[in-house]
Amino acid sequence: MIKPQSLEELATLIETGKHVLFFTADWCGDCVYIKPHLPVIMEEFSDLSFVEVDRDAFLIVCEKMNVFGIPSFIVVEDGRELGRFVSKKRKTKDEIIEFLRPYSN
Repeated sequence: MIKPQSLEELATLIETGKHVLFFTADWCGDCVYIKPHLPVIMEEFSDLSFVEVDRDAFLIVCEKMNVFGIPSFIVVEDGRELGRFVSKKRKTKDEIIEFLRPYSN
């Protein structure tokens, strides 16, 4: 999992290549719930690059991308959004896998 340290680093990742942006925060209970499942998900989708976006550190990016709830997953490729998984309910590992399946090679 890539954890960008600056706005410039995150912008470069969004603009180049295909990535799954995982918007999260330490205080988010649903984020804490799903984090232990991410290694299995990342292994299943090893062709995708996963980027952890800290909501508090990158609030301006969240606002620009209309991310108002976390955890949220957005697939981007070369600066273009391909899809997003946002819901008010707690996300499960299986739901995330189903969401990512169409974006994997």
